[in-house]
Amino acid sequence: MNTKFEDLPEATGNIVYIRRVAMDSLPEEVREQAPELDSLYAVHGIDGERLALVKDREMAFFLARQNDLSPVSVH
Repeated sequence: MNTKFEDLPEATGNIVYIRRVAMDSLPEEVREQAPELDSLYAVHGIDGERLALVKDREMAFFLARQNDLSPVSVH
């Protein structure tokens, strides 16, 4: 299929990626701060730099949007 869409937004440098991170892959100092959780959600910049770790997916998307960023889920 090769359909062109005229009104799609352009991809810009304000995209961030949201992904689930298992607690056992994080440093001990991070695990100690949230012992009751089995995972956190990371917000990564377009260059792959981790910008934030938050409790849940909803919060990660909220944080991105509050900072005028466009979140994209990564699996």
